[in-house]
Amino acid sequence: MLTKKQQTLLQFIHQRLQDEGVPPSFDEMKEALDLKSKSGIHRLITALEERGFIRRLPNRARALEVIRIPESWGGTSGEQDTSPVVSTDFQQPGSESIARSFVGRPANENSRDGTSEAGISIPVMGKIAAGVPISAIQDNTHAVAVPPEMIGGGTHFALTVEGDSMINAGILDGDTVIIRQDNTARTGEIVVALVDEEEATLKTFRREGTEIALEAANPAYETRRLQSDRVQVQGKLVGLIRQYH
Repeated sequence: MLTKKQQTLLQFIHQRLQDEGVPPSFDEMKEALDLKSKSGIHRLITALEERGFIRRLPNRARALEVIRIPESWGGTSGEQDTSPVVSTDFQQPGSESIARSFVGRPANENSRDGTSEAGISIPVMGKIAAGVPISAIQDNTHAVAVPPEMIGGGTHFALTVEGDSMINAGILDGDTVIIRQDNTARTGEIVVALVDEEEATLKTFRREGTEIALEAANPAYETRRLQSDRVQVQGKLVGLIRQYH
């Protein structure tokens, strides 16, 4: 699954290649997506490249090649997206948010067919930034066994932490966090937040008037304050798994 902006950019690049045989410039992409800086385009391009939808051609200025398109688009250009269909029980109206890919099976369903002696199987949906927000990764990479007492009702998923901004909350780089899917949060709760439908991060949630503060648990990182319409809560932290090597 792609975020709304990733999909919009891929469509724009694909259409320009179809019409003119050359990809759009970064300025044209920035204008088409109504972004304020080229850095946002760089992040989107990198995300599409990591997911195998486009390829940057070496030694050529602004050279991009579309190598795969989502199956839902139809057509014959590139490979079709063969990612498994995921549940869309939780939908944010008007948004292709990461929650739509992060949906796992409800806990009671996991108990019926995903429980082993090691615990309940929870899908690991990629990485989450505990530092500077990274482009939202939305792939079901593998599963992790979770003790039944760690989770209650509802739908759960797991993420691998990347970064050190939450170390004073006991969350370290490389940890696996267990998240209960939810689109609301109270001040003081640690949440998965999607910023501008593009970047995912793990932070402490605080509501401050018309703004949302995403607060780190490391003095090296500043608290980000954003208008509430730029932040979508995707889930709340309910547990953590750490491996010692």
